[in-house]
Amino acid sequence: MMKNKIMIIILTCVMAIAFTGCGSNKAVDDDTSTVNQGEDNQTEQEQTDQGQKDDEKEPEEVVVQDDIVVAVPQDPDYLDPHLAAASGTYEMMFNVFEGLLKPDHTGKLLPAVAGDYTISEDGLKYTFVLRDGITFHNGDLVTIEDVEYSYKRIKGDIRDDIVSTAFENVDMAVIDDKTIEFTLTEPNSGFIVNLTKAVIPAGLDEEQHNKQPIGTGPYAFTEYVPSQKVALKRFDGYWGKPVAIKDVEFRIFADNNTALMSLLAGEVDMYPRVGTENIDMLTDEFYYIEGMQNMVQLMSFNNAVKPLDNVKVRQAINYAVDVDMIIDGVSDGKGTKLGSNMSPAMAFYHETGLEDKYNVDIEKAKQLLKEAGYDNGFETSITVPSNYEFHVKTAEVIAEQLKAVGIQASIKSVEWSVWLEDVYKGRDYEMTIIGLTGKLDPHNILVRYESEYGRNYMNYSNEAYDKLIADAIKETSEEKRAALYKQAQVILADEVPAVYIMDPNFIVALKSNLKGYALYPLYVQDLSSMYFE
Repeated sequence: MMKNKIMIIILTCVMAIAFTGCGSNKAVDDDTSTVNQGEDNQTEQEQTDQGQKDDEKEPEEVVVQDDIVVAVPQDPDYLDPHLAAASGTYEMMFNVFEGLLKPDHTGKLLPAVAGDYTISEDGLKYTFVLRDGITFHNGDLVTIEDVEYSYKRIKGDIRDDIVSTAFENVDMAVIDDKTIEFTLTEPNSGFIVNLTKAVIPAGLDEEQHNKQPIGTGPYAFTEYVPSQKVALKRFDGYWGKPVAIKDVEFRIFADNNTALMSLLAGEVDMYPRVGTENIDMLTDEFYYIEGMQNMVQLMSFNNAVKPLDNVKVRQAINYAVDVDMIIDGVSDGKGTKLGSNMSPAMAFYHETGLEDKYNVDIEKAKQLLKEAGYDNGFETSITVPSNYEFHVKTAEVIAEQLKAVGIQASIKSVEWSVWLEDVYKGRDYEMTIIGLTGKLDPHNILVRYESEYGRNYMNYSNEAYDKLIADAIKETSEEKRAALYKQAQVILADEVPAVYIMDPNFIVALKSNLKGYALYPLYVQDLSSMYFE
């Protein structure tokens, strides 16, 4: 009973993820994404039927294709799933690793390494039973010791550089050779999502997990060539439905134009995150799928650096930035305006009305700067990862807009690895533009601003906010929990540790005979359901 309730809640939170139509800026009243076949004149309903539901039907004839090439913009930060922090890594390795549970394209959590599980009525005890006969990519049977090792490793019991606060108040106990129990010391409404974290083999050299990673997913890792590719192969011993495509190459393109040209030349089969300005270049040999992606594009402030530590300065910048212009100019209108760090895709938890709190008011911005002691503005910088042209263009627009209030913002374009090291880890920056990817649970979205959170790269701190986050994670009533998260969003809108811009529509271009693609409320490319017609 408890299990079903949690599954329904998670599904409710993410069902809005695909409520956007292709070829139209308006939302459609169904639960599918629509498809645009080049210059085809399909009706919107015909496009809808052809789109997201491709993954829900069996193809009449599946062609077992030797390989597929998918364009991606960045190298993985780590191959070790417990060390990796970059969303771009998870995007690829989602096909390799599985936890006790795994999400489907609706956001619903399903048994994976576990065959079944139960949750006690008080929400404190989670009992998982290992799936029969499941094997790792090296052919070894998955044991309950492997499960215990994996989650102890994530908890921090094995390596000092891998410590997850999600398991701080959790005891693990192996009950028998098929069963493991997680007992919480206090209710944690978001805990179950953490059991999607990867189960990996025990007994291996620790460094092997980052050199030749082994998982249980439908694809096995074969090779990583820096700045070139991540290669996977079909795992014929997979416990689930066999996949149709044998070999996968995630080809790394630092330049978006090169990726687009490779797609048009037939060298690439699928190009996620194709720019809106390039949609018209797709011929009848391609089509695209589009929808909200549960992402928050924002310009983060380093709240520990002057003058950005002053809330009036941050508010002034918000009044000076024209978000509507950015959505229209950079995203061709294909984006949803935000007012805090929560996309409307998370409809149950999203606080509405905040998106218009800082409509452009240049005089108000100047007055706030004057009150903060910066009558004549100041100089600052915007650091952006060069491999994300979308963020670079956004930075260019914002830098121009800030001139109206006397703020001179230079743009620092850096490689992705530098951004991760200097900005995300080192917190050595003033302002930066990035997209924070969506999560299945609202806690994992909003905890980013909690004072003691290890990845709070914005250096934001607010006691009232911290208390709301702490109270929400213990709340067992989903309605009350949602109310607490909405209050937290109001604080973020008031104190603006960032300029919240948009949830940009996710657009993926595919060859016309490549079917089965499913949009997720997560930053992943699931190739297990795909096939060539």
